[in-house]
Amino acid sequence: MNALDLPHPSARLGAINGDAGDGWEILSTARAAKAAGRDVVDLTIGDHDRTTPAPILDALEASARGGHTGYASVPGIDALRAALAARVTARPGVATTAENVLVTAGGQAALFAAATGVADPGDTLLYIDPYYATYPGTIRGAAARAVPVTARAADGFQPTPHALAAAPPARGLLINTPNNPTGVVYTEETLEQIAAFARARNLWVISDEVYDGQVWSGQHLSPRALPGMARRTLVVGSFSKSHIMTGSRIGWLIGPAPMIAQLSDLLTVTTYGVPGYIQDAALAALTDGAALEREVAETYRRRRDLALATLSGASGLSLVQPDGAMYVMVDIRATGLDGRSFAEALMQAHAVAVMPGESFGQAAAGHVRIALTADDARLTKALDKLKTFAAGLAA
Repeated sequence: MNALDLPHPSARLGAINGDAGDGWEILSTARAAKAAGRDVVDLTIGDHDRTTPAPILDALEASARGGHTGYASVPGIDALRAALAARVTARPGVATTAENVLVTAGGQAALFAAATGVADPGDTLLYIDPYYATYPGTIRGAAARAVPVTARAADGFQPTPHALAAAPPARGLLINTPNNPTGVVYTEETLEQIAAFARARNLWVISDEVYDGQVWSGQHLSPRALPGMARRTLVVGSFSKSHIMTGSRIGWLIGPAPMIAQLSDLLTVTTYGVPGYIQDAALAALTDGAALEREVAETYRRRRDLALATLSGASGLSLVQPDGAMYVMVDIRATGLDGRSFAEALMQAHAVAVMPGESFGQAAAGHVRIALTADDARLTKALDKLKTFAAGLAA
């Protein structure tokens, strides 16, 4: 029997990343270099440089040892759904109940559930470019057609009415504010234009708001809070960034109660819910973790200010103003390199790993994204190396 006689994987699996890769190649290079003993400053992935705080881990252990290790409620335990509803109600000012909340295995599972709930196979889902690296693959994994809407650097990476109007017919639009990778916070005007576009075309809006607590200037506004949008908006949230729980894989999806009820059916045949002891730990994080969330946000605000002070005015570099999230986006086109070539050369020369803008779409080409995920001293040293490297290329 040869390979031609064997059953082959579904076309859907092959379409998730296609021939372009998953965008994380530089992360793999950095990890391989670290495994070989090289002292790499890894500023690629948005993971924290500290572990989940002890009170959250204590709650997780107490819950597990107390017996919450069996099957948990698939849409989420009642107490956690109610607490998340209260949090969401307080932040964007939209009345939310537990029936509007679905607890998911991280924000990524919420994104996949939302895409699956919004689009039938072959339907088009729009997403804003630059984008978080998993967006097009998530849409294609849901058997939908992924079509980008470009937010240009010249427009401050804010999507414009012109760009939206040029988009083809679709079932929904995926947005992200505060934005990863750019750090841009969409203005109220931008969000009102997005809402008007969604209402005019009768679209769903999937709003990724995992950085809603990390806003450095302006304020976070959810499109769900705008007139007529609560019934057509699905909001993705996560404990990963706010409470240092990346590895716990727990997030949520907020939406109209009938949609949430149907998406619970999807979870039944995929993850079958989130372990109860992790949900209890998340509930403890919400109940007692407001100070932690502020502390985490202040850490990244301080490092953002440090990065701006270090890199501002540097030869060969131009900064994208980061108004939120845990990243700084840098335009490196004056060095003569594209983002991928710059990131690879910086890693080889100085063992500093940053993400190429091309990993986040063509709109971010010629940029690199710096994750602020090293302590202040180590981050400053890495930024100084990046600055010197760019200056040498620009000269």
